[in-house]
Amino acid sequence: VLNAILWTAHVDVPADGCPSETPSKKAIEENLDGAKKGANKVTAKSIIASMDANKDGKVSKNETSEGLKGFFDQLDRNKDGFLDLKEAQVIADYSNNAQTTKEAEVPRASVQDEAKALRLLVSTLGKVQESGVQASLLEGMLTALTGRRDVNPPRAWTRVAAILAKSSSADVRELTSELSQIFGDEAAVARALATVKDTSAPAGQRRRALHGLLTQKNEQVSGLLESLLDEPALRRDAIRGYAAIENRQAPDILLGRYKKLPVEDRKAVIETLATRKRYGEALLAAITSKQVPRADVPAHVARSLDFLIGDEFVKVFGDVRQLSADRTTLIAKYKNLITEDALDAADPSRGRVVFNKTCASCHVLYDTGGKIGPDLTGSNRANLDYILLNSVDPSYDVPEGYKMVVIQTVDGRVLNGVIAEENAQRVILKTVQQPRVVILKEDIDNRTVSKKSIMPDGQFDQMKPQEVIDLIRYLQTVEQVEVAP
Repeated sequence: VLNAILWTAHVDVPADGCPSETPSKKAIEENLDGAKKGANKVTAKSIIASMDANKDGKVSKNETSEGLKGFFDQLDRNKDGFLDLKEAQVIADYSNNAQTTKEAEVPRASVQDEAKALRLLVSTLGKVQESGVQASLLEGMLTALTGRRDVNPPRAWTRVAAILAKSSSADVRELTSELSQIFGDEAAVARALATVKDTSAPAGQRRRALHGLLTQKNEQVSGLLESLLDEPALRRDAIRGYAAIENRQAPDILLGRYKKLPVEDRKAVIETLATRKRYGEALLAAITSKQVPRADVPAHVARSLDFLIGDEFVKVFGDVRQLSADRTTLIAKYKNLITEDALDAADPSRGRVVFNKTCASCHVLYDTGGKIGPDLTGSNRANLDYILLNSVDPSYDVPEGYKMVVIQTVDGRVLNGVIAEENAQRVILKTVQQPRVVILKEDIDNRTVSKKSIMPDGQFDQMKPQEVIDLIRYLQTVEQVEVAP
């Protein structure tokens, strides 16, 4: 079980098992109350309780699940023939690490036998009774399989899933349903569709069901998206759903509602219509007719539209492929604007507003913002030349981990972003719109690494002079400031 949990978190499994330091008494005592501190926290006590058939406070080899028997001798450190709290703590530590480790920092798995690992996990799920342990195992499986479709289920899954579907824990029920969809269970798909349609169900539950169906490319859910546009809690998810599954009516549906939508939802519409050529052509027509103001199209979306449509887009929007002037000339222009007197009179709070609008989707500053580009908190922000070079010509020196990747799928969707994670089955892309987009490798038609930074050129060109000055003033602060009203 321990090695299987590690597999689900993409961690290398040592050939001789999983070593761990013996926990201190304090660590054990703290862990006994761990379930109260966070949802689905696995504790040594819960592991023992889930398998302790005779209720003597410890677990014999005969009481363990079939999957755990193979690791029993390694876990039984004192060789007394039982697992006690100290020894169960090893399982708890690794299980909780599997839940909390940031995916981008986790090494890729070396375990190849996926089917064997899944059988082991499902076998264990059939034995344990503690819902927290069940949820942890299910979450690990889902983390490993997210984005996959029609994975062959272990033989015991149907039986185990039927039991888990009746759990008193909503988390266990929802996780089981999501995994069943990945395993191709038509009944689970039908239940998810019913959940999306059920306006009395919690929004979070409906959103989770919607995302699962979109990931599985379910054609029926595409027909539900239009009705979800009338529900504020799910509207943005529905808008982005049209990017996941092509719908010929999507441009008319989205553009017909465009002017009445809130600002953030209008952004989602623009971004969605820049993911497919047919959509992009409709958006270009709307820009031409001024149904969509040119100013509503951010630079990163313009770059996608240029890729999709090419010269026809450039004729309407302008050239987004090159710097608008020589780099040296532009830097000199902004240095003349951003004088010491101008910075002294600038308002960093207004600069933070500009940052939030133009930079925060990709960059973190003072622990706030997106994580697509480098964290600016520790960068050389006091140096005006440094700021100007990286703002005027962001492609001048792009670090390896931040090079823009453009992926075109077999069904015509185009995405650009940076690679967050990759294994033999899938690529996880961080985009400006979404921090985690899972793409199966079998769905990729073309993939290129651009010489350009994902940060577009000409950002300052879209700002008023005072906005540029205020932004620079904010970037040069040494501590966070309030946002201007």
